[in-house]
Amino acid sequence: METIKNTALIVGANGVISTNLIEHLSSLGNWDIIGLSRRGGTDHGRVRYVAVDLLDLTDTVNKLSVLTKVTHIFYAAYQDRDNWAALVEPNLRMLVNVMTAIEPVAKSLQHVSLMQGYKVYGAHLGPFKTPAKESDAGHMPPEFNTSQLQYLQQQQIGKQWTWSAIRPSVVGGTATGNPMNLALLIAVYATISKKLNIPLRFPGKIGAYDTLLEMTDATLLAKATIWAATEPQAANQAFNINNGDLFRWKDLWPKIAEYFNMKVDTPLPLNLQTMMSDKEYIWEDIQKQQGLNYNYQEVSAWAFGDFVFSWNYDFFADGSKARRFGFHEYIDTEQMFFRLFDEMRNKQIIP
Repeated sequence: METIKNTALIVGANGVISTNLIEHLSSLGNWDIIGLSRRGGTDHGRVRYVAVDLLDLTDTVNKLSVLTKVTHIFYAAYQDRDNWAALVEPNLRMLVNVMTAIEPVAKSLQHVSLMQGYKVYGAHLGPFKTPAKESDAGHMPPEFNTSQLQYLQQQQIGKQWTWSAIRPSVVGGTATGNPMNLALLIAVYATISKKLNIPLRFPGKIGAYDTLLEMTDATLLAKATIWAATEPQAANQAFNINNGDLFRWKDLWPKIAEYFNMKVDTPLPLNLQTMMSDKEYIWEDIQKQQGLNYNYQEVSAWAFGDFVFSWNYDFFADGSKARRFGFHEYIDTEQMFFRLFDEMRNKQIIP
């Protein structure tokens, strides 16, 4: 029987990033996996779930104090708020609570992996320096990603464990019930457009159709995250992780329309949160006819679409640092989209 060498604590276990991370860790065979989230999950194989309110220190300590065998923390939890400043307190508090609960009991803790993103470069605020590099200067706070990393760096001083900061672009995956799944959003938008017998129009801002951007495949991200957490020379480093190619929506959008056997027409800026808010009855009809597994709330992420499709400026980072440190995998973004759409069909998420 194979000896289990590592125990992974996945914080924020039900998101598009963590779902793929758990799948990949499970495939490796030498990890025990504990998933933390507010709603928990269904235990399977070497994966077990703990339902915990990470904003509540008492609940966090009570639930996590028995997790003495944790060797690696993979932190990907996120709490949304109405503005950038309001994001800092809850998201920093959750990380602090996890470390407060785990550090005293997990005597074999080796590494803490912090999932970040291009917000550290100000990508969400407007046009930023591209390609962004890990060594770029920070921007005016507030920024919860920066606050979290500063806390982690300070906490690590004098400790045996190390940290890594992983910075993906927009992540492509198939997890449902997630507010930041762009590939699923596009698939649902296309499905409803087709049902209404209208062409697939790009709904973003004028200018966003022509800008350069990139994405990060969720499986690629999982591999890179584990690599950074287990490769000694990657310790205490930040890494941009992306697919390795760039695209423009004006080139990719017609190919997505072709995949769904649809016509494409000129872009038309829409507020998706508003325009798609009354489409639940259409999805229910599609769901009933096609025997789909997920309701409208589980496949809707319109606010995220409004956010991503508003980028009328280039959105990409330099991923060469990870390659220089030893991570060499990449993926074609067009093929990623088509593979994800195929997976969604196989899982009966879309028809």
